[in-house]
Amino acid sequence: MSEFQELIKSFAKSREYVRDFFVYGFKTREDFSDKSGRTYDNERRRIESWLSEYIHSNYTKNGKNISLAIDSNLLLTNPLYRVWKSKSFTDNDIMLHFFLMDILQDRKSRTIEELTNEILSNYDVLFEPQLVRKKVKEYEKEGLLLCEKSGKQFRYSCADNLTYAIPEELPALLEAIRFFHIAAPMGILGSTILDNQKTSNDIFTTKHGFFAHTLEDEMLLLLLTAMKKQTSISLINRSAKTNTTQRITGIPLKIFISTRTGRRYACLYIQKNRRFTNVRLDYIKEITPLDSEPSYIEYKEKLEKNLSKIYGVSFGKEHTNDIIKLTLFIDEKKEKHIIERLEREGKDGILTHIKENTYAYEKEVFDGNEMMPWVKTFTGRILSFESNNEYLTNKFYWDMKKMIEMYCN
Repeated sequence: MSEFQELIKSFAKSREYVRDFFVYGFKTREDFSDKSGRTYDNERRRIESWLSEYIHSNYTKNGKNISLAIDSNLLLTNPLYRVWKSKSFTDNDIMLHFFLMDILQDRKSRTIEELTNEILSNYDVLFEPQLVRKKVKEYEKEGLLLCEKSGKQFRYSCADNLTYAIPEELPALLEAIRFFHIAAPMGILGSTILDNQKTSNDIFTTKHGFFAHTLEDEMLLLLLTAMKKQTSISLINRSAKTNTTQRITGIPLKIFISTRTGRRYACLYIQKNRRFTNVRLDYIKEITPLDSEPSYIEYKEKLEKNLSKIYGVSFGKEHTNDIIKLTLFIDEKKEKHIIERLEREGKDGILTHIKENTYAYEKEVFDGNEMMPWVKTFTGRILSFESNNEYLTNKFYWDMKKMIEMYCN
């Protein structure tokens, strides 16, 4: 039977629920069909204990909806960092942590046997050496302890924290960390450092913050690590639209980030299909590193050559690229900002001055459908729309026809 506990052993356990409440929201208890009602209640209570001041509830004919309402431009930190910091522990974990930190505060190194014996003599508590070794190895991995080999033995000591390591530079560095923790990917690292220094951010805020993306920073770190080591990966991708799960094996080459939504995509080269594809980070449930890829640089160079034909994140489905051509009426004296916008947002499309107040814009892309929302922002100035993709041409003029029927009648 599932029981409610505020703390969790694995961040992945609650990531999906937090994402559902925050990103999608407005779901009732019955909408969460993947888990039992009891599991939903436990996860909801856990999230409410972390983020009670941001919980928004609404009653509809289908039941009670729970969602998270967080206005990023009013906050000095990301409330979702609390999810990262809510890790479960046992009584032994707590005791052993303080025993080790107390013994090693003299900054001298000790072996596992010496640590075990000192815990017994100082605190009258007996721990198995295997348990002490496991905890010490965990702290070494997290950077809390340092390990050095002396003969056939390993000796452990406390790692220098910021106060010891850079006492003079620390105040200025903390200002940079205050900015980093709210503005950069994996800001949880900056938030943890601020907690360690018993301070917080009181300087910076963000106008357009994408706080929910911290939920996928664990996947981002694994992807960046694979890119640095030039290895392939296997990932499990789950679509929120179709609720289907798919395993994908490929080579991660680049991370794309939307400047409008902050949504992040992993660009992979799929050797089996000999194609590039992009996978949303918030759809990735699990990543497994695989072998080193000897042709990594070759694939990276191939991607760079294709970037000019990507308008968004789609590499298209057909072998033929889409060509979009617009003829626009622009008042050259009063609407220079429109010309500047075409140059700024057109992603290296060709802008040609045909005659007075008339311009042509042309762009070749893998998937012209991604351009259509941007193209329609020029409605009222478009004299003609042309494309080698008949579907796009018909879709554009059909949309214009329906809009005329809606507004002109």
